[in-house]
Amino acid sequence: MGDTEARAASPGASSSGATLADRIDALFRVVRRPDREQYSHEEVARACREATGESFSATYLWQLRTGRRGNPTKRHLEALAQFFDVPVVYFFDDEQGSAIARELELLGALRDAEVRSVALRAVNLSPEGVGTISDMIDVIARRESAADCGEP
Repeated sequence: MGDTEARAASPGASSSGATLADRIDALFRVVRRPDREQYSHEEVARACREATGESFSATYLWQLRTGRRGNPTKRHLEALAQFFDVPVVYFFDDEQGSAIARELELLGALRDAEVRSVALRAVNLSPEGVGTISDMIDVIARRESAADCGEP
């Protein structure tokens, strides 16, 4: 099977629940330009056209990102992976794709100044201190989750 016939392993929902559209959207949300602005569909499409030498429009990219279109070629996914600096396996392997997605979410969270401040201060704590902070975060997260669900 050639590059142009090769397709993403699962353009729909995967066993981890992430669709191809979800994964592409996550890249746009988390991976930012140096000025911290989100990349435009046109910027990414242009880079992918240059990388592949194939047709790759901003509309096509938007369709992939929103799930209105599926089954991109392997070369298109390779170009997207190259642009966003993630391994191409992010699109093809559910287990590794999920691990990469978790790393991306962490990077996105660290962009928040308050989260980054807490993480940097925790670096100097003992393992026991980090465990205590982790336990406190778990308790607060459970409380907030219960409050969101309307539980007392």
